[in-house]
Order: sequence, then C-alpha cells, then structure tokens
Amino acid sequence: QVQMVESGGGLVQPGGSLRLSCTASGRIWDINTMRWYRQAPGKQREAVAAIARFGHATYADSLEGRFTISRDNAKNTVYLQMNSLKPEDTAVYYCNADIESKVGGPANEYWGQGTQVTVSS
Repeated sequence: QVQMVESGGGLVQPGGSLRLSCTASGRIWDINTMRWYRQAPGKQREAVAAIARFGHATYADSLEGRFTISRDNAKNTVYLQMNSLKPEDTAVYYCNADIESKVGGPANEYWGQGTQVTVSS
C-alpha cells in the first residue's frame, strides 16, 4: 500500500505565498512523475504542474510563472511553491504520482486527499 499526504494549505491574502508539500510513504521502489492538480467548487479538476524523476517540470499556462514545482527523491516528496496568489487560485490542491512498489512490478497511480488553499483578504 502507498499513501500520499499533502500539507501546507491554508488561508493567505492576495499577493501572498504558500508552499505545499506532499510525501509518499509505504511500499515504494521508485516514484516516476509527480503532479499537482487543483479543483475549485463548481469547476473541473485541472492540472497545475508536473515534474519528472530527474527534475524536468511542466506547468499550466494559466499560472503565469507564479508557481514552481520541485521534488526531493530521498524524501519521496513533491513541493509546490505558490507566489503572487490570486483569489482564483482558491481550490483544493491534490498531489498525484506514478509509483512502482517493486522491481519489475507495475506502476500505479496514487492520489492524496487534498489540501485546501484559500486566497482572500
């Protein structure tokens, strides 16, 4: 079994910053791509950012360069640094990863339970 737990969400004023973390634990051999998604009430879940095993990152164009994804493979952790936050960034943020639990085994997709980010004055 693999568990993924997000942390770092909360209430922040417009223009402020937050850093989200997500740590995977359990039976893990290798973590491939790690991702962040978000979903606001009444809206579809959207991809925010993704980072490959050795650091190549991609972002949604709508972020306007305000977010940075990173990872620490030794800690099985992915981060999302969010700067210049706007009210429209308010959403539940979810982490996601493709994880191999053993050598030669399948890569399965896992999700965290989400962490709430609220941007409001």
